[in-house]
Amino acid sequence: MTKSTLAFALFYFIAVFASAQSNQLQEITKSLYNPAGKEVLVVVHRGDWRNAPENSIKAIENTIKLGADMVEIDIQKTKDDQLILMHDKTLNRTTTGKGNVADFTLEDIKKLYLKSGIGIETHHKIPTLEEAMLVTKGKILVNIDKGYNHFDEVYKILERTGTLKQTVVKSGSDYSKIISEKGEAFLKQVIFMPVVNLDKPVATAVIKEYTQKLKPVAFELVFNSDTSKIINQFNEIKKNGSRVWVNTLWPSLNAGHHDDLAVDEGNLKDSWDWIIAKGVNIIQTDRPAELLNYLRKKKLHR
Repeated sequence: MTKSTLAFALFYFIAVFASAQSNQLQEITKSLYNPAGKEVLVVVHRGDWRNAPENSIKAIENTIKLGADMVEIDIQKTKDDQLILMHDKTLNRTTTGKGNVADFTLEDIKKLYLKSGIGIETHHKIPTLEEAMLVTKGKILVNIDKGYNHFDEVYKILERTGTLKQTVVKSGSDYSKIISEKGEAFLKQVIFMPVVNLDKPVATAVIKEYTQKLKPVAFELVFNSDTSKIINQFNEIKKNGSRVWVNTLWPSLNAGHHDDLAVDEGNLKDSWDWIIAKGVNIIQTDRPAELLNYLRKKKLHR
């Protein structure tokens, strides 16, 4: 094989691979905007943090390889106003540094290393939001936690990287407050999802107003107890044009029907089975490989 033939073959392989990933994002996005669809979308919390440091590039890459639909990432702002991936306000838990993120410049941050889930130093560096978005571009949906709080800076990065249409930003505020704080144009700039706490008495009114005035692509619904009547109305929410997102991360977000109950205790009946039976069709998880396997066996995920 000549060098030119080898180069062409390599170029062809890269082009085909890139096209396949782009098609996958198109399929994910199509499913997202089909609230009545059978497929349950999987969101991976802070990336695949059991096999790579949370909010690391590797954790994001692992998420893409798993075939998940969305990766959730967190952002903090440095002393010199740069957005980095970090859940905590301090560096202490997840990095080799100590102190508040806001007291360090990006140059300082880049000298540190991320820790694994059990606190061991790794070779992974702390990524900027821009670096992370370039990795996800054209491959997977992204939920930027705290994206609402830093939206002006986030928007510039998304626009620069060409990732606006694959990014989800959420807020726990009601519709009227969103409009007063950000204006109506904000709701059209990215994929916006409201977060509603079903334990609060205003939950029904908040959902109704959003449905009438915006018809969001999905509602993220949080509930510490399973007494809210809305839990038995998830199919109605889908009929009205929005998917239903529930977090199975830990018990207080889902009335005890959580990931570890399914994986560590093998109790599917009171965990993922219960969630699916209620009509949930977006799940944010800390157990992505296991959840994807479960859904695929039920033919609820590609």
